[in-house]
Amino acid sequence: MAPAARITSGAAEVRGRILRAVQGFADERFAPVRAVFEENLASGAELGASVCVNVGGRTVVDLWGGFADAARTRPWRRDTIVNVYSVTKTVMALTALLLADHGEIDLHAPVSRYWPEFAANGKDGVTVAHLLSHSSGLSGWERPISVTDLYDWEKATGLLAAQAPFWPPSTASGYHVLTHGYLVGEVVRRVTGRTPGTFFREEGATPLGADFHIGLPAAEDDRVAEMIPPDKDTPLFAEPTPLQANASGNPPFDVAVTGSRAWRGAEIPAAGGTGNARSVADVLAVLASGGRGLLSEAGARRALEVQVEGRDLVLGLDLRFGLGFAVSGGLMPNPNTLYWGGLGGSLAIVDLDAGVTFAYTPNRMAGGLADVRGLGLAMAMWESMALL
Repeated sequence: MAPAARITSGAAEVRGRILRAVQGFADERFAPVRAVFEENLASGAELGASVCVNVGGRTVVDLWGGFADAARTRPWRRDTIVNVYSVTKTVMALTALLLADHGEIDLHAPVSRYWPEFAANGKDGVTVAHLLSHSSGLSGWERPISVTDLYDWEKATGLLAAQAPFWPPSTASGYHVLTHGYLVGEVVRRVTGRTPGTFFREEGATPLGADFHIGLPAAEDDRVAEMIPPDKDTPLFAEPTPLQANASGNPPFDVAVTGSRAWRGAEIPAAGGTGNARSVADVLAVLASGGRGLLSEAGARRALEVQVEGRDLVLGLDLRFGLGFAVSGGLMPNPNTLYWGGLGGSLAIVDLDAGVTFAYTPNRMAGGLADVRGLGLAMAMWESMALL
């Protein structure tokens, strides 16, 4: 066989092995989603990943494949889980909506009603809704902190309670990269007497049978996929403003940290959640399926209530923030759609008009903010449903 033919044959063999490694199922109607997922793995755009679609409370796509480690020694299995970064915020928001629906939190009440120390430095008018919508003015810590400080709940929340807002609250959003989870989580802790990860596990994950963790037990470490940094170190912001530099660089962060026991075990409710596409969809389908017994349909739809819109001071994008989620502003087929993604590519979409929940969780990270892998899968889903 000629060298070129051998190369072609070898490439086809590798591609075939990757395609055969895709496991799970996709209803016939959603074959385009499977095709895109397989192509991403075959092309090398993915190392390992999972994607899940739930329609009307029924799972219609549940696929996984590839590898859980850079050395390609561990196949991505059905129970493989991975750090989903900021998709964790959507789960934390759901806990706040649950408490609001049960009458334990007034989302438009001052945070200081539940967390008295928070009123310091002119924050007495900041509401829980401001925290959820990234408009509290606390997009980062004013004082320099380290990654190890993120593992110290009292220190992380205490510093935020003491500092002044960076801008007048409610006047604009400024993405709360890491602070979001501590702010919302401390309200949850003050109201329930339980840490946010414990409250979510007992009141959300366990009743739903969802394999999602905010604070992962050490016994689960063997199932966690390795996060693979981008091939090229692309900065999030070419010329960051002081606000952007603070939000994205305080503390300085290395992807390798997510593989440590300290990170996995800590409750970091803005970026440290561990799960897979199935578990994210299992949790967020509560919002698309009328509450599923956890909260009322009206309580679920509250997430759509836009609190602030316009140019986000940190991300530099035009966004409409509801209560814990971005709300579609013409970006998606249906107007009553919630969404958010995480650094590295994870993505969650909840379309309340169509009753659809979409989740995607990869372990190979793309550089910067322009990762379209998850969106490509979502577009295949919408095409399958004749929504595009």
